Amino acid sequence: MILKKKWIVLASVALLLASMLSGCGSSNNQAAGENQPAPSAPEESNGDVETFDNPELNIAVFQGGYGRDYWDSVAAAFMEEYPGTKINISASPKIAELIRPKIVAGNPPDFMYISGSDNTPILTGLIKDKALLELTDIFESESESEVPLKRRILDGVLESSSSAPYGDGKVYLAPYNFGLMGLWYNKDLFDSKQIAPPTTWDEFFAANAVAKDNDRALFTYQGLYPGYLEEMIVPAIANAGGPQALEQFFNYDPEFWKSETFTQVWGLLERIANEDNGLMKGTVALNHTQSQTAFLQGKAMFIPNGTWFEDEMKDAPREDGFQFGFLGVPSLDAGGKVMALTQVEQMVIPAKAKNPELAKAFMKYLYTEKSVKLNAEKAKGVMAVKGAPDLVKEYISDTTYNIYKAVDSGMVAVNGSFQPVAKGSKYNPSDEVYKPISSIMSKQMTLQEYSDKMYKVYTDIQKELAEQGEQ
Repeated sequence: MILKKKWIVLASVALLLASMLSGCGSSNNQAAGENQPAPSAPEESNGDVETFDNPELNIAVFQGGYGRDYWDSVAAAFMEEYPGTKINISASPKIAELIRPKIVAGNPPDFMYISGSDNTPILTGLIKDKALLELTDIFESESESEVPLKRRILDGVLESSSSAPYGDGKVYLAPYNFGLMGLWYNKDLFDSKQIAPPTTWDEFFAANAVAKDNDRALFTYQGLYPGYLEEMIVPAIANAGGPQALEQFFNYDPEFWKSETFTQVWGLLERIANEDNGLMKGTVALNHTQSQTAFLQGKAMFIPNGTWFEDEMKDAPREDGFQFGFLGVPSLDAGGKVMALTQVEQMVIPAKAKNPELAKAFMKYLYTEKSVKLNAEKAKGVMAVKGAPDLVKEYISDTTYNIYKAVDSGMVAVNGSFQPVAKGSKYNPSDEVYKPISSIMSKQMTLQEYSDKMYKVYTDIQKELAEQGEQ
């Protein structure tokens, strides 16, 4: 999952949880891009079943590591429950290429699930152009458990910028699967040594003594892809500065880079770099699989990663007895909450959809217990729904269950995303923020130099936005 960036990550804090992110595309024998009708249901209906003026729905979905079986299965289940409806499914790893001409022509699909790094720019464009249908009423409506649907969604998700991108509390992007990210450790080592995973950063650095005793460094990361450090940095920003600091960070406020929050959070990275035995030797030159293999082999105590970690490295060599353990991100203060970063995938209905009524009904159906279970069974995904870990336990690994259960039981998490930059901007915010961090870790750049650089970048981004009348 190289540079898993990601689906859309980051915004308001206190988002109880973004993995598993499915990366590479899969294929099947059906022609990519063709509308593939799922099996149609009987035409009979009874008076209690909702009917639609237009009973045909066209949906477009990203076909990546999750495959398309879930979409075929849930479409069939929906059509059985709503006799007479027909759902046509277009699925492809390059779904954006297939639907872009239709969107440009004003004839978009009625419903879309967009993911994958090559596809998400089209979603960003739709947000920027305000070309998505508002979905707030779906989540205000009653769910199958007779409470508003919004109460069944993980806390904070609908309020975050990944669902409400305009900061007005109105939902335009519906949450789908979510992934969790943070620090990982060897559970077998901690259990055998009777060591409690650190819950504060002071405890994290104190663990360096144990690391030395067990012939390993305290920390490593995916050196050539420092974007993985986001998984530590964003929760730490939320911990240090709360929602206001996250808003500054994601909305390009240059003053963030002069704040106490910046000093605290990036100071953790500088301390790892300067601490004796803090950073595993050679880290900055390693790619993601090399650093992750080194961690599995016992060369470092902690590494950042997401819920896809176990499956991605299932065939990699490791030290005897190794067990995946998920820590999350320690608190800056004693008594504070351990946090986690989440990535939430999204589903949308274009504003120009020809059949928004049926699209909304289908979207709401995706949050039913039956659909949540189907998603885990067919796609091995966990939806951003309260209680989902227990609902799908039989379909996921024990490690994955325990991670999701920790969040479902109270681990605080953060979600959101960088706001769109101006059209034609020379800046990629994620690259600008994270790529220079390896220079800090290799002691080639000071925090002051980094701060000055980022202050200028954010100032330039704001200037570009202002010139386009977007600020």
